[in-house]
Amino acid sequence: MDKCRVVALNVLNGVIGEGAYSNILLSKSINESDLNEKDRALVTEIVYGTLKYKYTIDKILMFFINRDLIKLDISVLNMLRASIYQIKYLTKVPEFAVVNEAVDIIKKLNGIGASKFINGVLRNYLRQKDANFIGEKEIEKICFQYSFLPWMAELFIKQYGNEKAMEIMQGSNEVPTVSARVNVLKTSYDKAIERLKTDGFSVEEGYASPEAITIIKGKNIEHNKSFISGYITVQDESAMLVAPSMELTDNMIVFDMCSAPGGKTTHISEIMNNTGKVTAFDIHKNKLRLIGSNAGRLGITNIKLTEMDSSKYDEKFYEVADRVLIDVPCSGLGLIRKKPEIKWTKSERNLRDILKLQRDIMETSAKYVKKHGVLMYSTCTLNKEENEDNLNWFLNIHKDFEIEPLYFGKAPNIMYNKSGSVTIIPNKYMDGFFICKLRKHGRC
Repeated sequence: MDKCRVVALNVLNGVIGEGAYSNILLSKSINESDLNEKDRALVTEIVYGTLKYKYTIDKILMFFINRDLIKLDISVLNMLRASIYQIKYLTKVPEFAVVNEAVDIIKKLNGIGASKFINGVLRNYLRQKDANFIGEKEIEKICFQYSFLPWMAELFIKQYGNEKAMEIMQGSNEVPTVSARVNVLKTSYDKAIERLKTDGFSVEEGYASPEAITIIKGKNIEHNKSFISGYITVQDESAMLVAPSMELTDNMIVFDMCSAPGGKTTHISEIMNNTGKVTAFDIHKNKLRLIGSNAGRLGITNIKLTEMDSSKYDEKFYEVADRVLIDVPCSGLGLIRKKPEIKWTKSERNLRDILKLQRDIMETSAKYVKKHGVLMYSTCTLNKEENEDNLNWFLNIHKDFEIEPLYFGKAPNIMYNKSGSVTIIPNKYMDGFFICKLRKHGRC
């Protein structure tokens, strides 16, 4: 039995059947296996590809199966999904090998009856790969091509128009690169690149952030001595743009209201040369411990970890901070390229339900900013209700704040909104993201 595909099947069962996070379960499963590098790469490809294109794959399966897919055994269904993915999207994997391995695995797991069913469905697909699996409506064609549920595709089209919506969906399906941020407290950019090259990594300069190194090829970066020694931190380039936009200087008092997992928190400390005081707030104590561990690795000592619900006002922090960052909990629609299950686990109700929490955090955090200080708002979603609409709501109430425009260069996926905020369309190098800088004036 093919260990590689068994590992992939078990991860898919955990993510789709039990609600596990794909990145966490995949990493754990691979690390616990004895697979070689080539097989680990194939497992990763099968898992993320199957999750990414699940809508399209299920449309194909429904063409050949005369019952609700949900009534199938989870292993049988996910084996079919993974097999269709390999046949349709992977050109280097022989079709006969995909079918044979699927039949063999399911025969051992579910018996001969299930294996015959798998064999029949897959061979029918091989004979009719060019069949019309979708209806005539334009939205059906779009959803099949990009593998998005209709409500999410329609949301992007309504908010961004057809052209930008297609860019968002295409970018969300890209295979992401790994990017690392150089820790200027311990090394220089050039030295960090040289260390990685010496250790066998293929690297290049970042796409949009001047502090970013793009990892083109190399084994697990977090096991590398440059990471372990704190010379670099793994962080998406979109997130790297936030801290440098806050106009940070040495000895400031900075609040990071929703700090976990701490990438932006430590970036703030690095820019401030480990001076001043950075308070990292989070509602989850265990996540704060991870931030503390990461800060120790980076040689940072100016971070204070504070367990707190940032949606609840605490008067002792009134106008204490020079800078306040609110990277609010959000729907995460900008992270689909790294967490493709977001396509299937989020609903329109999820998007609506989170708005109150976001606005409570905005309302509370505004009180902590000193006069003439900066309130930084960011999300990893592309839903305008959580981005532009939240800001419009906030500015209507808080006349003492105004947006200060940001500029991050001419990369084609960076959108400069009329208000001065920035929306980042996902691509190979960057997550979908939203960033806005607000200045608090002395007047009311």
